[in-house]
Amino acid sequence: MIFQPEVETRDPAEQRRLDDAALRRQLRYLFERSPFYVGKLRAAGFGDAAACGGVDDLPRLPFTEKDEIRASQAETPPFGTHLAADPADLARIYSTSGTTGDPCYMPVTARDLASWIEISSRSYTATGLRRGMRAVSTYNAGPFVAGAALDTIASLGVCHIPVGTGNTQRLIRALQLLRPEALLCTPSYAVHLSEVLAERGIAADGLGVKRICVAGEPGGGEAEIRARLEAAFGAKLCEAMGIGDVSISLWGECDAQQGMHFGGYDHVHVELVDPATGEPVEKTDGATGELVYTALTREAAPLLRFRSRDHVVWWSSRCACGRTTPRVRCIGRTDDLVIVRGVNVFPSAVRAVVAGFVPQVSGAILIRPRVRGVRQEPPLPVQVEVGPGDAPPPEGLAAAIEAAIRTTLVATARVTLVPFGSIGRSEYKTKLLDFSDAE
Repeated sequence: MIFQPEVETRDPAEQRRLDDAALRRQLRYLFERSPFYVGKLRAAGFGDAAACGGVDDLPRLPFTEKDEIRASQAETPPFGTHLAADPADLARIYSTSGTTGDPCYMPVTARDLASWIEISSRSYTATGLRRGMRAVSTYNAGPFVAGAALDTIASLGVCHIPVGTGNTQRLIRALQLLRPEALLCTPSYAVHLSEVLAERGIAADGLGVKRICVAGEPGGGEAEIRARLEAAFGAKLCEAMGIGDVSISLWGECDAQQGMHFGGYDHVHVELVDPATGEPVEKTDGATGELVYTALTREAAPLLRFRSRDHVVWWSSRCACGRTTPRVRCIGRTDDLVIVRGVNVFPSAVRAVVAGFVPQVSGAILIRPRVRGVRQEPPLPVQVEVGPGDAPPPEGLAAAIEAAIRTTLVATARVTLVPFGSIGRSEYKTKLLDFSDAE
């Protein structure tokens, strides 16, 4: 099923024409309503909206960084100078966790919220949610933008069973008694849940789950993790991805499982850039780069060329499902990246290599750099958890994993095998990088 075939199967050239017209309207809106962008664009030499041009001219315009949004809100609390709507028109205000200071607020108007629901409806439909289904979720939505996903689930006619974070026993009972067809969670929690079920002697494939929809972190697209979860639950796994500053569930994977489809057409324009230089990357099948987003219809807090820091593989060819929307697979984030003697290493990529050694290992890893910062000298310390059971790990296992990391990622690691269960599990997102012992 396709939620909006007229949009999701549209000719890409026609979509670009529509995006161009929408961008020009949005730029006029920014110059009329956003002190933040008036100052930013004029400082960059663009005196009015006409000078900014259209879609083809976007690479000439400055990027927007997350730190700029934080600074804007700190200087002009609570919403910052990038607020472009009348505060009286705000329908909802979401926030970040604020674990390192004041939370960052994300206001939306009723129109903004409606566009988010439309975008995520395309995404969730792609991942397999259907009217009449029961879906259990473990996301701690609350004050965060993921809360808008609850509106989406209801609008699709899906019966939602929100369990939330932090209660695996409650989740297991919901699965046993309510038998939802879909499970919505992070990929690391899905792995953790499969382990807990196995430990308790509960057959995961007997719970009736037909769809596992994962989001919130990279991992759902890793072949070994996908195969492991699909085999355990007897279900199809598809992943989704969003970004709180721009929209919930901007991307959703269909049954072809060849990457997540872009669901933001008509509301968001997406670019692919070189993360090091910021220069455009040609959008051909297999191209890699960082996603950059521009809002086309946002009223409350529009963003222009917002750097996501999500690094992806890109495909532009038509999918077997019939959608013409571009597809991506997230391979990591800049804030998780370490550079080992000039080689970019994403923790999720290390995990994907280690997953090839299951069941000799559990698949859980923890990278523990010796020094703080992105740049690291080899070998990179990696803890790898052995598989369950009392049998000692095979001789040479650590060396074999080190060789696989070196061959696959062109980086040198020092693998330490640790007992099963010694690397912490999370009921939301699992940490793969730990600087607590770094100098």
